[in-house]
Amino acid sequence: MFAPLKDLAADLAAGKTSSAKLTEEALVRIGDAKGEGGRVYTDVFAEAARAEAKASDALRAAGIVPSPLAGIPISVKDLFDIRGRVTMAGSVARKDEPAADEDAPVVARLRAAGAVILGRTNMTEFAFSGLGLNPHYGTPKNPFDRETGRIPGGSSSGAAVSVTDGMAAAGIGTDTGGSVRIPSALNGLTGFKPTARRVPTDGAFPLSWALDSIGPLARSVDCCALLDAIMAGEVPSDVTPLSVKGMRLVVPGTMVMDDMDEHVAKTFEAALDKLSAAGALLEEKPFEWLLEIPASNKAGGFAPTEAYAIHRDLLSRKESAYDPRVATRIQGGAKMTAADYVILSRRRVEIQAVANAATRDYDAVLMPSVPQIAPSIASLETNEALYHTTNLLMLRNPSLGNFLDRSAVSLPCHEAGTAPVGLMVMGETMGDAKTLSVATGIEAVLGK
Repeated sequence: MFAPLKDLAADLAAGKTSSAKLTEEALVRIGDAKGEGGRVYTDVFAEAARAEAKASDALRAAGIVPSPLAGIPISVKDLFDIRGRVTMAGSVARKDEPAADEDAPVVARLRAAGAVILGRTNMTEFAFSGLGLNPHYGTPKNPFDRETGRIPGGSSSGAAVSVTDGMAAAGIGTDTGGSVRIPSALNGLTGFKPTARRVPTDGAFPLSWALDSIGPLARSVDCCALLDAIMAGEVPSDVTPLSVKGMRLVVPGTMVMDDMDEHVAKTFEAALDKLSAAGALLEEKPFEWLLEIPASNKAGGFAPTEAYAIHRDLLSRKESAYDPRVATRIQGGAKMTAADYVILSRRRVEIQAVANAATRDYDAVLMPSVPQIAPSIASLETNEALYHTTNLLMLRNPSLGNFLDRSAVSLPCHEAGTAPVGLMVMGETMGDAKTLSVATGIEAVLGK
């Protein structure tokens, strides 16, 4: 894994390394036949990346450094438009679609900040699963217990493994129901889901217009904050940690801690104990209103309904080219009526108001990012029922934040050498700066 972004920027500034060297290191790892590169990347921009790195080094030598991200190699998910290339979105069904006329705004902003774009990373087809399996391009293996071959989580599967395996210093993913936070949790990374409207989703192949957001997967909260600021069009600045002493934190007693496996339960409890010992004021509240979220989705939900609207034409022409599991979920969206959709939209506003009132006196809401460690790829490939139940379980906690449109960070909280576990720190809508400050304070305690 590369050093954190701030350390890489310091080394570049001090002349201890170069963009060309960092980029070549990543490309060597991507091309290693013994590694996961062939499953992590669906498209590698090797020559373009080398040219960008060379240009970055020349600009730095001339005293031109557009941002702290300048010269640092990163990956972007396969659903972002890249000028002159077809946006495949983890599928093969779009291979005959026209190439993009321009980069997605987030990619353009990253380039303007001086980032070196290494390529596009693998994902669940059309981002429609939290597990990360892809029958078209293969499934990247989680770095933990690689011999067994565990899932990377999805849908931003390749983004996570590109970072853990040093094939990029950071990855850019999307999060509609947890697709940044799930792979971050399962791979021992930090992932940030912003309030959706802060980062433009134009030029990112959509899953759900109502729920989609774009966020980073990286080494630390500070890394995520830098990338988030650039993608949001803001001026990057250091995150000021909020002291854990006196921090008011609430843990919901409804739903979010159900079905935890033993390792996640023990690790989550140990994390809470550390925070309490550091002076955090922890409370557990029932928050029964959380049950209104799955109840409101009974008629279909935003993701399948909007996905069906997006895919209806392509699916009618090329269904045989889709992953059958993805096609089935999309087709399920045809069942929702216009009246049901309107009612769901209204219920979302009402539930958000209840949630805002319930959490406004707390600095953050804490819960396990996902309730189980990563299962084996083989077990899900061969058992349809297990695939679907596991997928729903992985999506359950993080998807609450998408429905509520909250900012949220998944922090690694496991002991070194054990299966990765994520602690989710959920803040308020448009409270992204505070969420990052709270998460930085918590990160410092959990890292001790």
